[in-house]
Amino acid sequence: MGLKKITYIGHSSFFIEYNDKVIAIDPWITGNPLCPTEYQKFSKLDYLLLSHGHGDHASDAVRLSKEYGCKIFCIFDLGQILISEGAPEANVIGMNKGGKTKIEDLTIALTNAFHSNSYTTTNGTNVYAGEACGLIIADNKRAIFHAGDTCLFSDLKLIGEKYKPDIAMLPIGDHFTMDAQDAALAANYLGVKTAIPMHYKTFPLLAQSAVEFTS
Repeated sequence: MGLKKITYIGHSSFFIEYNDKVIAIDPWITGNPLCPTEYQKFSKLDYLLLSHGHGDHASDAVRLSKEYGCKIFCIFDLGQILISEGAPEANVIGMNKGGKTKIEDLTIALTNAFHSNSYTTTNGTNVYAGEACGLIIADNKRAIFHAGDTCLFSDLKLIGEKYKPDIAMLPIGDHFTMDAQDAALAANYLGVKTAIPMHYKTFPLLAQSAVEFTS
């Protein structure tokens, strides 16, 4: 059993099927031009992981938590905002970098990332939401690393050394994050077998192709 399937639904959003559970990472669905129709509504969602609070990563989190009853894992400050916005308090697990928590036989950990972090509330106020982070999902067989939005930084080597991820999801879009060349270097720092490009093609400002990364 264990990891069954990883599905990319555009931008930085992924669905992971693990045993009989469904895990969403940064699920931007409403307004995401790359999200396939079949992933705009789904049968179940058990866990939701957020790298930070920007609208293209977290704007659906409260709705999904109320609709599916899923647990949200995120940096503590963002979690408090989501609760104030209507997410059930019992469903929000606020964490911080360096900490980890268990869900069934999975370990969830937050790592460093270098990016701004805010959340736009329902009344239109943009509020500070703690620090942006990367995400580790690991069992006793493999680890998955979602870098969130970040630039290239040398401690990716430390993340690779500590967690030994097999799979990494890395932003390549430039402008707001690292570009394809930096992402390729990040993959090398991490020592991953599989690197999945993300955070590109969604907006005109971003890189429109992953060719430079994959080549």
